[in-house]
Amino acid sequence: MSGTVLPWFLDAHVHLALIDPSALAAGGIARVVDLGGWTPEPGGTAASGTGSSPLAVAHAGQFLAAPGGYPGAQSWAPAGSVCEVATAEDAAAAVDRQLAGGASVIKVTLNSVAGPVLGTDVLAAIIARAHERSTPVVAHAEGVGQAVRAFIAGVDVLAHTPFSERLVDELVDAMAGQMTWISTLDIHGWGEPTDDFARASDNLRRFHAHGGRVLYGTDLGNGPLPLGLNRREIDALLRIGMSPDEVLGALTSAFPAAGSASANAHGTVSVIPGERPTDPAGFAEWVCTARALSRSELEEYV
Repeated sequence: MSGTVLPWFLDAHVHLALIDPSALAAGGIARVVDLGGWTPEPGGTAASGTGSSPLAVAHAGQFLAAPGGYPGAQSWAPAGSVCEVATAEDAAAAVDRQLAGGASVIKVTLNSVAGPVLGTDVLAAIIARAHERSTPVVAHAEGVGQAVRAFIAGVDVLAHTPFSERLVDELVDAMAGQMTWISTLDIHGWGEPTDDFARASDNLRRFHAHGGRVLYGTDLGNGPLPLGLNRREIDALLRIGMSPDEVLGALTSAFPAAGSASANAHGTVSVIPGERPTDPAGFAEWVCTARALSRSELEEYV
């Protein structure tokens, strides 16, 4: 059977506690980064899924938030999924607790729309401890001024393309030289674009044009998103100026963290049937027919 075999596809922003991950491989996703809310057994790397195509999982453990901060008051947040960090002195223990549970990335929340946010000294202490332990920090930045706070503090990855405000070109250019952004455009309206979608798309267009590193991510578990590759997310990436090859790069790149979502320990690949179309519209449809297969399944497939 004709088709294209590619490195395993990554969704860099999911919440496994809020979904059934068993359908992800059939939907083309073989790797995920769980950015808060679910923790595997202490000291282990997680793999879930069925059959011989396990889902490779890297995770952040608990959300690190200010006391009373996001997402502690949200109805969707699983019990115990938030670690409140009140002072800079508490930061190292909070980071160490996540890493002891097998986390390979630290997630902080800076959502001034939903409640208190981490103070500057507390945020700096969290990042310092994580970097001391060679662990990247991802931030949920929501509310005017929070994305720039994350950048100044030294956050490595933004969990969402900034959507609360239009960032000035000089800031976007500086961020492009130092940060990775996870796309998550489709959560802003799920096919019915909103003002947040327009702002995020504009910010991501300029971030990409300045050479910024973009990872495909959907915030799976947040609203009516498909369990697998999201055609609307891919279409949005093409519309902001990414080429088809760049979209494939956003899907196949390693997450900037150690762990099972960065190293292909399972030998899984993404297989897309048929010939690759030459037009972008056809490309998006073609990519979304991908399946994640183990090496043994691939032998049967061909």
